[in-house]
Amino acid sequence: MSDDLFLGFDLSTQQIKVIAINSKLEPVLQAYVEFDVDTPEYKTHKGVYTNTELNEVFAPVAMWIKAFDILLGKMQAAGLNFAKVRGISGAGQQHGSVFWSAQAERLLASLNPDMPLEPQLSPKAFSHDMSPNWQDHSTAEECDYLEQKVGGAEILAQITGSKTHHRFTGPQIMRVRHRHPSRYQDTARISLVSSFFASLLLGAIAPLDVSDVCGMNLWDIPNEKFDEEIIQLVAGGAEDEKNDLLHKLGKVEPDGGKILGLINDYYIKRYGFSKDCAITPITGDNPATILALPLRPLDVIVSLGTSTTLLVSTPVYKTSPSYHMFSHPTSKGLYMGMLCYCNGSLAREKVRDEINAVKPSSDASDVWASFNEAALSLPPLGATAEGQKKLGIYFPLPEIVPDCKAGTWRFISDGIALREARNEWNVPLADARAILESQNLSMRLRAGPLLSSTGQPRRVYVVGGGSRNPAICQVTGEVLGPTEGVYRLELSNACALGSAYKALWAVQRKVIREGAYESFEDFLSERWDEKTMINNVDEGYRRGVWEKYGAALAAFDEAEKFAANS
Repeated sequence: MSDDLFLGFDLSTQQIKVIAINSKLEPVLQAYVEFDVDTPEYKTHKGVYTNTELNEVFAPVAMWIKAFDILLGKMQAAGLNFAKVRGISGAGQQHGSVFWSAQAERLLASLNPDMPLEPQLSPKAFSHDMSPNWQDHSTAEECDYLEQKVGGAEILAQITGSKTHHRFTGPQIMRVRHRHPSRYQDTARISLVSSFFASLLLGAIAPLDVSDVCGMNLWDIPNEKFDEEIIQLVAGGAEDEKNDLLHKLGKVEPDGGKILGLINDYYIKRYGFSKDCAITPITGDNPATILALPLRPLDVIVSLGTSTTLLVSTPVYKTSPSYHMFSHPTSKGLYMGMLCYCNGSLAREKVRDEINAVKPSSDASDVWASFNEAALSLPPLGATAEGQKKLGIYFPLPEIVPDCKAGTWRFISDGIALREARNEWNVPLADARAILESQNLSMRLRAGPLLSSTGQPRRVYVVGGGSRNPAICQVTGEVLGPTEGVYRLELSNACALGSAYKALWAVQRKVIREGAYESFEDFLSERWDEKTMINNVDEGYRRGVWEKYGAALAAFDEAEKFAANS
C-alpha cells in the first residue's frame, strides 16, 4: 500500500539515526540521537572510551540500548505512525562485537512493555559490557599470530576477503579471550553490532548478516562458511574450543532479503507497531551505504564520515592485502570492494582547526571557510614554478591502510627524489589542500584493480558529512577523475537510507520463479529518480590534472612507506 512505511536505522559510532520512507522511496521522517549529548551519563567522547596506553577504543553496549529507546520516543513525538511500518532493516558500525550472557535469550523474549529497554537488559544480558570499536588498535599480537599461522596476508585475504586488521572481529574475540577469560567463558552467544540490533527488534538472538560477517577474518567467502582452521586458532586451538566458538557465533543468513521474523511484542505494546512488521537482516554500515544508490559498473561511493571509505560493487572476487572484499549484502554473485581509513573527518577537522587558529573565518557561521579558501587557492600538489610538489601524510590516529602509527609527515618531490620538507611548507595553510589530496591519492593508489584498466571511475558518489563541503568535492573530482563527474546523495545518511531501501525490497520483492526473487538492483532502479536523489557537485575529470596526480602516485607510495616505517 502507498501509505506503508519502512524504517532504516544506523547504529554508528557517534549517533543512532533513522530514516522512514514510503513505497515510492520518499523520505517521511529523519531523526537521530547523539550519544555524547543525549546520553551524557555514559561520559563518552565522540561515542567511545579510549585507553591510549593499550590502544583500546570501545563503547558501552548499555548506552546504545538506552539511545534506541530515546530515538523511538523522538519518532513517536514527531508523529510517526508506527502502525504503518511494514518492514525494518538497519546498519551497524562494522566489526564491533557484543557478548551475550546465558540469560540473554530469556531476557530478550520476556521484555516488559511498561519499562524502558536498557534496565531490563543491562547488565544481566551481557557477559562483557563493552564493545570494541573499529578505531581500536590493541590486537597487534593477535593479528600477527593469525596471519603467521594461516600462511600470510595474501592467503588470509584469499579466504576471508581481507588480511588481518586490528579492528576485525576475529582478532578482537581472541583478545577478549586472552584478557578476560572468565567473561569469554560466560559468553553464550556473540553478535556483531548489526545482528545485536536485529536481536533487540526480534526479541531473540538474530543470525549474522552475510555481508557483515566478512568483516571478522573468520568467514570463508568463496565457500560461504566459517573457516574452521581460523576459528580453532581464535578459540584456543582445541577441537572442543573450536566447536564452542562456532556455537557462540551461530548461523549466518545467506539471503539479505529474508524475513527473520516479526517485531517483538514489546514494540507493539509500547509504541504501537503493527504485529505484521517484518524484521530483515541488519547489515554493516558500509554494505548498507552501497545500497543507497543503483550503482553501475565503474561507479564508486566515497563516504566522507568519521572514517573515509571507498566502496565499489563488482562481480569479480579479486583479493589483495591492500583492500577488502565482502559478499554483497543483497545480491549473490556480487561482491563489495572496500577501502577504509580511520583518519577521515577527524583528520580534516584537525587541520581546519589549526588554520582557524591562525586565520579565523570571516564568516562565523562557516567554520570551513578559511580551510576551503586555503585548499582552493593552491594548484594541484601545491606545485611551484620550479616543479616542486608537496605531499603530506596526516594520521592523528594510528591508520589502517597503510598500517602506520599516528603522526604527520610532509614531503617535497621534484619528480625524481622525495625528501622531508624543511622551510618550503606554509604550515598550516598548505595542509588544507595536501590533506585532501593525500586521502584521495591513497584511495586512487589502491582502488585501481577494482576499476578499469586505467583505474578511472565512471562516477564518484559522495556521501556523509564531508560531501557538503565544495572544496572536498572538488579535490576528490580532480584526483580520482571520474569521467562523468562527482555526485552527492541529497539525503544526509546513506547507511540509514540504504537500510530502508533494503527493508522495502525485502517486503515487496517479486517472486521470479520458485526460490528466486527480483534483484535489489532491478527493484531499486524501477523506483529511482536521479533528478531528485542526487546532485552533480563537481565536473570530475580535468584533462591534464588527473594525469598530474597519476604521475605523483609513485612518490606518494614512497611517502606512505616512509611514514609506515618511521
